[in-house]
Amino acid sequence: MTPPNTGPRAGRLLLVAIALLAIARLLSLPWYPLMDMTEARYADIARRMLAQADWVTPWIGDGVPFWGKPPLSFWATELGFAAFGVTEWGARLPHFVLGVAVAALTWWQARTISQRAAWHTAALLAGSALFVVSSGAVMTDMAMAVGNTMVMVGFWRAWQGDAADRRAGWLLALGAAIGLLAKGPVSLVLWGLPVLGWVVLGGRVRLAWQRIAWLRGALLVLAITLPWYLLAERRSPGFLHYFIVGEHWHRFVTPGWAGDLYGSAHAFPRGSIWLFAAGAVLPWSLLLPLAAWAGLAGAQAKAPDAPPQREGETAYWLAWALTPCLFFTVAGNILWTYVLPGLPALALLAGRWTASRQRVKLAEGVLAAGLVIGAVSIAGLLVAAHAGDQLDRKSARSLVQDYQRSAAPGEGLYFVGRLPFSGSFYSSGQARSIDDLGALPSDHSVWVVLDAPALAALPPELRSRLSPVSERGDRVLARWR
Repeated sequence: MTPPNTGPRAGRLLLVAIALLAIARLLSLPWYPLMDMTEARYADIARRMLAQADWVTPWIGDGVPFWGKPPLSFWATELGFAAFGVTEWGARLPHFVLGVAVAALTWWQARTISQRAAWHTAALLAGSALFVVSSGAVMTDMAMAVGNTMVMVGFWRAWQGDAADRRAGWLLALGAAIGLLAKGPVSLVLWGLPVLGWVVLGGRVRLAWQRIAWLRGALLVLAITLPWYLLAERRSPGFLHYFIVGEHWHRFVTPGWAGDLYGSAHAFPRGSIWLFAAGAVLPWSLLLPLAAWAGLAGAQAKAPDAPPQREGETAYWLAWALTPCLFFTVAGNILWTYVLPGLPALALLAGRWTASRQRVKLAEGVLAAGLVIGAVSIAGLLVAAHAGDQLDRKSARSLVQDYQRSAAPGEGLYFVGRLPFSGSFYSSGQARSIDDLGALPSDHSVWVVLDAPALAALPPELRSRLSPVSERGDRVLARWR
């Protein structure tokens, strides 16, 4: 499917800028703590699974199963822990690798246009704010993005290619299985809507049935995914009902859904997903929509070596790019990460456009500048975060480390109120939560973490029993005697 002449490569400046951003993100992975709520929660779930040698049931607490997500991202984190230890590096590296996989798949598809378009596409994708953050963040979204990209690229290559290339249909099936194990049935919607819409509206139903082994692919998907779903329900009855009905219906259509077992639902005004999308593609918020529109209208001034567009290509990529925003427009409980599955297609549209411009060197200079700004921003944000107390406000790592340096054997650690996931993770599950100081042991010393205002408001007789040792953010670590 690759054209005989893939055209010149991108300029050296752009390739160096891509490498610089990738290195900066990679090196940043161990330099800041796992953040509450998302990163620390998912990392602690993986830590518990590894400690129990359990590859079926995610655990969010002692004896408490986590029904919110399938296990693929937890498996990835478990592998990182097994290889590199239960650290920030071990937690984040697998998700960085997943981001590289998404970028590589997108580059591979863009290479069918030209070498230059492939690198422009990689630059646009890698430099997008959401992609930079997600590539290395301990979340479930990048795992689903891998599956979604495999499906969309696999379908397109199977549709366009000769008999050999149609084996890419198996890439489609494997991607669908990855999506189901990363996020669940919502993944079927995010690739099913653009594929079905493109096939039906374009009058391509018969050809799509002939060119792709749908039945064999479906059997492969079931063979990969069904065993885990059945085992999960068997070991934790009630999982399927909560996961299918709660996480895939109420979460998106019920504002402020009270049935969320794992925190409050993220309620935003309808249509907020489009604002999230604008932020997700920074610093390309103007460039990407312009390029997508130009590609749709066929208005770009092509360079002499630009290959012709294939029939239906722009419509297919546009459907892929816009589906997350269109689907979540009517949803109120959303996050900006829901835009992620559409970013590769948006980068493909824009990369084809920038690579086909007559003033291509100027375009590459703009892309390189955006990537360098991203790399510098990563370093600047880390320095600023360490200089202030923002990290301590979002993670209990420093408090747990203070406790571990000061505590004598047998002196436990208690958080008054909710136990943050970072507190559980960094204490290897040893920290506990209590509702008030009256629940503390009275026969030996222990360590307590509580909010600074709560400490100041304590009655004198209770406050006299506490010896503050450190204050991190708005929380205080004290020894209780």
